[in-house]
Amino acid sequence: MGNIVMFTIFAAVIVISALLCVTTTRIMRAATYMLFVLLGVAGIYFLLDYTYLGAAQIAVYAGGVTMIFVFAIQLVSKRSLQGLEERVKASKMVSGGLAAFAGLLVVSLILFKTGYFTIAPTNTELPMKEIGVALVGAGKYQYVLPFEFISIFLLACIIGGLVIARKEEKQ
Repeated sequence: MGNIVMFTIFAAVIVISALLCVTTTRIMRAATYMLFVLLGVAGIYFLLDYTYLGAAQIAVYAGGVTMIFVFAIQLVSKRSLQGLEERVKASKMVSGGLAAFAGLLVVSLILFKTGYFTIAPTNTELPMKEIGVALVGAGKYQYVLPFEFISIFLLACIIGGLVIARKEEKQ
């Protein structure tokens, strides 16, 4: 019973924070709400006794949100940090909502067409050792090399963002 209550609390925190994150117009508040979403997901990992994934979630993503704060302060103008920039128009919100609904419809149709919902799982219990080996292994169907390539790509994006932001200030 306690697990259900805790899951409900974590789920509510995640959903409410996610909605606030995408609807706020202030970047610092959006980053803070995103931090609550990520901490809620870590709480669900801890609830499932996946302590390694929960700790990794907190260490990696909480650090990532801290970096978002730093880059938001450095890259965004003072007026937009104070919320004085132009508001999102209703037409853009409607078109974004329609695009999101179309994406949801396409994914749902693909899942139904492939029979994803009708296939009964045979073995739902995955040992943590297999997950750990898959995450840090360098062999076939293991994820350390793609993770490293993505981290280098994200670093290049951050450096590119800094270069672009500094060029705009000079003009």
